[in-house]
Parts: sequence; structure tokens; C-alpha cells
Amino acid sequence: MGRLTALAPAFVALALLVPGPAAHAHPGGLDANGCHTNRKTGEYHCHRAAASPPPKAPPSSRSNGAGGTYYANCAQARAAGAAPLRRGDPGYRAGLDRDDDGIACE
Repeated sequence: MGRLTALAPAFVALALLVPGPAAHAHPGGLDANGCHTNRKTGEYHCHRAAASPPPKAPPSSRSNGAGGTYYANCAQARAAGAAPLRRGDPGYRAGLDRDDDGIACE
């Protein structure tokens, strides 16, 4: 038993010197999120944790001067992620509600 205890540090040192199994890597650049598309399979995958998500763009609307939101048209409201607009919602106006049912850009 004493002999095994004396050899333990040698076994640990030997284990640290022996290389582990080879990692299977492949060439290819990574995007900002640490991901890329495999050219052979078309699979999109990541190799490292994703970077923090990009900040959201401010809605493409403007203030109407009274502190509210104004959309020039429904395409602008949709692009801002605000559609459909209900009567009373910021940005709602009768000019966007074609059928006058209280829901604009539907």
C-alpha cells in the first residue's frame, strides 16, 4: 500500500503529459455571435456563447408634438412593430383606420 502511495504523484504527472483525444475542429470564420454555416450540410451552428444581442432600433415613428406617437402610414407602424393599432393606443388616428372599426393597420 505504501508503494502505491509513493507512485501516485508519478501517475498524476504522467496523466498530465499524455495528450487527450483530438478535438474535431473545422475551418471557417465565425460571425459576431461565434456561429457560422457549415458549407457541406447548410447547418448553422455556434462554437461559443453568443455575444449580447444588438440593441433594438428605436421605432420609426415621430412625436406629434403633443407627446404622442405619429405614424405616417401603416407600413411605418408595422415596421415599428406597433400594428395593429387600437383606438386609444399611441399612434392611432382615424386616417389609418380605413373601416372605422377602432383598429388601424389590421
